Amino acid sequence: MTPPRFLIVADGDFSPMTSKTANSVIRFLPDRTVGVLDRAQAGETVQDVLGFGGALPIVGSMREGLALGPTAVLIGIAPQGGRMPQEWRAWLAEALDHGCDLWSGLHTFLGDDPLLAEKARANGRKIFDLRRPPADLPIASGLAKTVDPLVVLTVGTDCNVGKMTAQLQLTRKLNERGVRTRFVATGQTGIMIEGWGIAVDAVVADFIAGAAERLVLEGAKDADVVLVEGQGSINHPGYSGVTLGLLHGSCPDALILCHQATREYIGDYRQAAWLRIPPLAEYIRLYEMIGSAVHPTKVIGISLNTYDMGDAEARRACEAAGRETGLPATDPVRFDPAPLVDAIASERTRHQGRRSA
Repeated sequence: MTPPRFLIVADGDFSPMTSKTANSVIRFLPDRTVGVLDRAQAGETVQDVLGFGGALPIVGSMREGLALGPTAVLIGIAPQGGRMPQEWRAWLAEALDHGCDLWSGLHTFLGDDPLLAEKARANGRKIFDLRRPPADLPIASGLAKTVDPLVVLTVGTDCNVGKMTAQLQLTRKLNERGVRTRFVATGQTGIMIEGWGIAVDAVVADFIAGAAERLVLEGAKDADVVLVEGQGSINHPGYSGVTLGLLHGSCPDALILCHQATREYIGDYRQAAWLRIPPLAEYIRLYEMIGSAVHPTKVIGISLNTYDMGDAEARRACEAAGRETGLPATDPVRFDPAPLVDAIASERTRHQGRRSA
């Protein structure tokens, strides 16, 4: 099957922080991206906006985007609540008529839209609603703690701090070292990149941990290390339920704590002093205590997101995080991810010793 070539729709919200899906697909699948649709920045390049991505064009209409030769249109932003803006409906119908498939991670399923479903059927195209969960998910039963590979989950101080990106970087580096490593996608963006997974934020609450368990069991096949994509934060007022379901369902042996170095408040709650991000040491205590209530786990490294800092300032932030926590700390995108790779490799050796004891 020929891989799709994506035109990414990120209209009105294309930026380093607000278009996570678009940015990640551009970073990890650059050869499969033809351009971005964003009327606000039409005429610029992706490099101009993100600082990476090269000369990929930003266009101002679906017609211009389709002229770039995509075989699929991908929804590259996730508006709050995951619902599709109404004006996009005509754009997506135009894309189907042009012969493109649709890929979407919205909570609103495009395949349930009568117009788009009929257009897809009439044109022989497919609609991939990546947030649509399987219908047969189990209640978690602790099976994830029985797998042989080392299971590592990224956890965060907030949403959108680099939990998925860190795992993808570490997966690549570990495999380059000859450590068989599988990335387990738990969100729509990870699924687009990896080709499989379950978007756990669309799963009925009772089955979030069961979804995580199923993913770990699948990822553990033919692997030495399983890296699970984390979601949310344990103290986020809106998304902590998903975080906890992943933490207890995946039964991780180890955790990588992710943080954006310049961020002071959780999410969009900047006016609420009670939601100031606490010290990293406090997060380590919380995650280890709550996770170990089901399966023993510990934080083994700190992954920082320093995209909005200069190099010298970013290095100082990594050094400060290391001093505060006593753990290896780096930005695995900007700098060498070796400190975190080494931490995982060492923990895997200890894990093998525990398994064989």
